[in-house]
Amino acid sequence: MIDSFKIYKKANALVKRIGTRDTRQIANELGIKIYYESYNDLLGMYTYRWKQRVIFINNNLDDHMRQMVLAHEIGHDIFHRNLASHGLKEFELFDMKNTTEYEANIFGSHLLIDNDEVLALARDGYDIVQISSMLNSHINLLLIKMQEMNKMGYDFNVPYRPEGDFLKKIKV
Repeated sequence: MIDSFKIYKKANALVKRIGTRDTRQIANELGIKIYYESYNDLLGMYTYRWKQRVIFINNNLDDHMRQMVLAHEIGHDIFHRNLASHGLKEFELFDMKNTTEYEANIFGSHLLIDNDEVLALARDGYDIVQISSMLNSHINLLLIKMQEMNKMGYDFNVPYRPEGDFLKKIKV
């Protein structure tokens, strides 16, 4: 069972400790090496081998997408390092039917999007599409964020379910 509060607390503790939501800076502070390569279909992946924490990122991503993929991969580092020690295969695809992938997406949503900003914009009457645009967030990541906020006691009307494989559909 996914522990929404644990994921939220971990993401916010990192933001508070490091003082930014910039995922490159967070990865650097955590000692995670980032390598940029050109891939056809792969957005990014995480591995932990020989006591080295490494994220591979597709260098064809724009900064916005790079931040989102890095946030997702940092989530794997935080919660799934033990699963990454024997290979990359479960981390090559962003399948949200898989609990580890969904947890990484939840973590990424909390790392990149502030609860107070979402709440303030929702109270001002903006809809999900507008909030997503104003926060420069992918709409599916915002939907995940709002669903997770509802699990923590907020009461957003979330009329859509995030697409389970939205990251997989992103083309570079």
